Amino acid sequence: MARFFNYHDLTWPDIKALPRDTPLIIPLGKYRPYDIFSQRLSSASLIGLLPEIPYGWEGSGLAVSKSLLSTYIGNLLESLKDDGFTNVYAIEPLGLDLGLGSGQISIELADYKSMGTSPIPPDEDIQKVVIIPIGHTEQHAFHLPMSTDTTIINAIAQGIVKAQPDLSTCLPAFPYGVSTHRRSFSGTLNAGGRAFEDFWLDVVDTLVSRGFSKFYLLSGHGGNCSFLVNVVKYAGERHRHIFCATSWLYLSGPSGIKRLNELRSSAIGGMGHAGELETSLILHLAPELVRSQLIVDETDFIATPSYLMDWVEGGPLVANPPWEDDTVTGSYGAGSLGTAAKGEAWLQAAIQEKIGHVLEIHEQHERREARRNAGYGMWRDNS
Repeated sequence: MARFFNYHDLTWPDIKALPRDTPLIIPLGKYRPYDIFSQRLSSASLIGLLPEIPYGWEGSGLAVSKSLLSTYIGNLLESLKDDGFTNVYAIEPLGLDLGLGSGQISIELADYKSMGTSPIPPDEDIQKVVIIPIGHTEQHAFHLPMSTDTTIINAIAQGIVKAQPDLSTCLPAFPYGVSTHRRSFSGTLNAGGRAFEDFWLDVVDTLVSRGFSKFYLLSGHGGNCSFLVNVVKYAGERHRHIFCATSWLYLSGPSGIKRLNELRSSAIGGMGHAGELETSLILHLAPELVRSQLIVDETDFIATPSYLMDWVEGGPLVANPPWEDDTVTGSYGAGSLGTAAKGEAWLQAAIQEKIGHVLEIHEQHERREARRNAGYGMWRDNS
């Protein structure tokens, strides 16, 4: 039987070193029929499992357009092919047929037949803010795993719901987003900007059709953020009685920035990517996945007054030069200064910051609905 490994626990140099005929699988859902995988890929001695796609298809509890899901997954598979991998697959339940050709393996999975009986989020949460955490599977230098962004944003989202269960509900963390620098370092995936926007707008559409009206699209990956702004704009125009919001990552508001500055040891430039902040958070959340002996601090970003790299202070210019200009290892920052204690404190600060946003989303929706119902301005004519 083949040996299986979790792709998302690896670093990008690990992925670069894999034989390019290693089968790589993106599962739909939690089911792992290892014996069937081994039978279907009988010539393989090593098989990599990527993070599961938690929803999106009929029977998952939250279904979107099959064509949008197919494009999203197809782009992810193409990312792996671009890196030279020749055996990449999505595992789907028999009968779904996403149209991925040789890139799909359909299996009769009993688990899928009962998944649709529990919609996500449950209908009794209809008055709550739906938190939608979106991470990514992306390189994080020599020392952090590919799952860094998803691990962090899932912990923040779960922390919000634990603290405010009456006001918030949470979708499972989605582990794939957008990376426009994908070719710079092996293993980073990319759903594609347009496919990403279309997919997440359809998720909001689907939830609105069920009666949900308050949404917080929460990203753990900077590359998602500009596209989520577009999703929020489209959703707000399409559904005039909802309140749909997003924000720049986490620890980006006044309270969060204050807490960052209270504890950070690095100068500006030390927290851009796989630096002091993300290293600290993973040292707290998944220390077994941090390879501290491989940390290389890189703070030689070509900075000018209006364009620089740090967690928040990016300057007014927006650009996307090649990462290879500024980093050899994939890091922008000082990971050597990260500690688990800082990670624990910053995680709690991030949760508190986002709880504040959830409270504001409730307030915004309630006050706006009251104004509309009172016939304010043009709402009098449009009621």
